[in-house]
Amino acid sequence: MKINGKTKVCAVIGDPVDHSLSPVMHNAAFKELGLNIVYVAFSVKTEGLEDAILGAKSLGLLGLNVTMPHKHAIIQYLDETDSTAKAIGAVNTILNERGRLFGYNTDGKGVMIALKENRIDSEEKKMLLLGAGGAAKAIAFQATQETDELVILNRTEEKAKQLAELLNKTFGTKVTGRTLSVEVLKEELGNTDVLVNATSVGMSPDVNASPVPADLLHSGLCVMDIIYNPLETKFLKDAKIVGAKVVSGLEMLLYQGAFAFEIWTNCPAPVDVMKKVALSKLAEQGVRP
Repeated sequence: MKINGKTKVCAVIGDPVDHSLSPVMHNAAFKELGLNIVYVAFSVKTEGLEDAILGAKSLGLLGLNVTMPHKHAIIQYLDETDSTAKAIGAVNTILNERGRLFGYNTDGKGVMIALKENRIDSEEKKMLLLGAGGAAKAIAFQATQETDELVILNRTEEKAKQLAELLNKTFGTKVTGRTLSVEVLKEELGNTDVLVNATSVGMSPDVNASPVPADLLHSGLCVMDIIYNPLETKFLKDAKIVGAKVVSGLEMLLYQGAFAFEIWTNCPAPVDVMKKVALSKLAEQGVRP
């Protein structure tokens, strides 16, 4: 594409953003659809967040992705947030609509669509979600609306119970929060259909760690890890060995990005193109199974 006076700009802001896959994914998508939009990465320190948002408004940026550590603090500078982002207190996508900034959270939707695209139906199923941090919270809010039963396990049990209580209050459901321990995993995994790891256990460089002992996994599970470095964590390798269906963390990154793309452009995202360039960029960064 040729950059000209009509070129619109999207960006990711965070600290750090050096290894973000968003620029390659979105620029490839814009090019594929012939859209006059470019995507860049801006490193923004916490103390510069307000100035960055004012700058985005003044410069007329079309949209932003927001990554750590700004997903929570960014909300105070927005004009409006969608119900999910407001409830979980975190935004990862912003649309600038004639000077008004609208915040969204696409992480949870990204996971649920990734499962569906991999032919994993979560409806009328039991999901076991590991973790109660930011990503887990977004996933839990979406999963509560799409699964029959949700159990949240976290090393600090109180955080799991607090999240479950918030979900039950919001949706009138019966989500359970418990301790992430071997004893509880043994009790819960027998009748679990979908198992999602939303903790950082197994992320590079700690590639030999897994949140679940291998001997507790079984072939009836559909297993997803939101970690994409490495692409195939020990958790996923162990699950694959016992015959479980597995979904890598790249899928979450891909589909949350696709949702952001559609918010900005009102066009279906070319997911295959985005995935191809993301895998290529990861290979350049030395990220392999």
